Amino acid sequence: MANSLDHHKTQTQTQTQTQNQTQPQFQSDKASIRHRRSSGGEEEASSGFDSSGMGATVSDSGRRDQDADSKDARKTRGGADGLSGPELLHYRASAPAHRRIRESPLSNEAIFRQSHAGLLNLCIVVLVAVNSRLIIENIMKYGLLIRAGFWFSARSLRDWPLLMCCLSLPIFPLTSFLVEKLAERRRLPEPVVILIQIIITSGAIAYPIIVILKCDSAVLSGFVLMFVACILWMKLVSYAHTNYDIRALSKSIDKDTLINSSFDIENLKGPTFKSLVYFLLAPTLCYQPNYPRTASIRKGWVLRQLVKCIIFTGLMGFIIEQYINPIVQNSQHPLKGNFLNAIERVLKLSVPTLYVWLCMFYCFFHLWLNILAELLQFGDREFYKDWWNAKTVEEYWRMWNMPVHKWMIRHIYFPCIRHGLPKGAALLISFLVSALFHEIVVGVPCHIFKFWAFIGIMFQIPLVFLTKYLQDKFRSSMVGNMIFWFFFSILGQPMCVLLYYHDVMNRKSRT
Repeated sequence: MANSLDHHKTQTQTQTQTQNQTQPQFQSDKASIRHRRSSGGEEEASSGFDSSGMGATVSDSGRRDQDADSKDARKTRGGADGLSGPELLHYRASAPAHRRIRESPLSNEAIFRQSHAGLLNLCIVVLVAVNSRLIIENIMKYGLLIRAGFWFSARSLRDWPLLMCCLSLPIFPLTSFLVEKLAERRRLPEPVVILIQIIITSGAIAYPIIVILKCDSAVLSGFVLMFVACILWMKLVSYAHTNYDIRALSKSIDKDTLINSSFDIENLKGPTFKSLVYFLLAPTLCYQPNYPRTASIRKGWVLRQLVKCIIFTGLMGFIIEQYINPIVQNSQHPLKGNFLNAIERVLKLSVPTLYVWLCMFYCFFHLWLNILAELLQFGDREFYKDWWNAKTVEEYWRMWNMPVHKWMIRHIYFPCIRHGLPKGAALLISFLVSALFHEIVVGVPCHIFKFWAFIGIMFQIPLVFLTKYLQDKFRSSMVGNMIFWFFFSILGQPMCVLLYYHDVMNRKSRT
């Protein structure tokens, strides 16, 4: 009896060891099958179909097709590994190949939900190929046209009155500072302060205009001086307007109310000479006593940006000398010559002018303003937004030049609204101010007042309503964006270049 029990116990232990050895392998195979089934189910659930297979969504149809194909391939491999049951039905000849409703990738319902990265790469390749051909053709036809006189010539030495005018412009902000200090100490009444500030700001813009018109200076020198003078004028307006508002706010609201409010008391301080100098150098047009500041200056980063700025400035000069000058010299006045010839010149000129404008934007708004901001530790560096995605002309003007936009909103648009004017009238006044200064910056250096720039800016007002109407009607951001690019880059800029070039040449021939 004891021998029988020992033999049974030994047999039971042997079976237990055998089960323990085979159990991990069985669990591993079972877990592998369960993982393949669950992964297939998760892919099917994430692909966007209901249980009937007919509730397909159109979004990401290309990715769903790839997931479905990979799922079927994995099921086929599973059957080859020895799986059996319902999974074997998925790869038989009788299995349906079309199980869901799907749209073609380029159909109206699915085209905007697809990734077009490959087509974008194709456009870049074609763009590089086409422009390479144009470069080779231009060099074969004209040779290298780069001249040292484009950067510096003997005529530049004759523009010394413009240089002296530019160096004497700081007199106006210094005078404005003295007036603001007297107003802070209540030595001058507010009406007198306003009158003096109007005289100072008017003199800051009239003085350079008179100097340029009296001197037969180069167009580029006059443009630089007028550009600096317009920036100074806008800074002076903001300086006087902000200090006036600070004084009015300090009189009408007590200090306890300001402390309990969210308004920064540091921005209600009176004018100081240090704050004025920093404001004149800072890459902003809106004055405030304190600005957000960064902790340190990245010297290596500044050096890299300076190198980029020099490279892109040289690229602009190359495009102007090598492409734009030959085209405009071989053209006729767009409003007096053959219409088809004018259209051909405008279209031929549109590409190089667009490249120059993009290089100018990158050099000034991204490189130069960021260099100034880094050197001055200026924190708010939103100098532009993604204006290239603008759906309407109004969005473009709100996003492409943020310093001017903030100045317009702060000192033109909102004051008009606070004085009871409707939004349409405030918008019209803002465009009038912008159009006037565009005409001054371009017309005065050219010694021509044909108001082409003024008309071009005022023409933006109907385009604002047109692009907004088309966006609301078609419910698509592409329509307004394409209209913006066409009128601004393909038609507007080349037409202005031709108009001003021929008017300048006609003036020189008469004189």
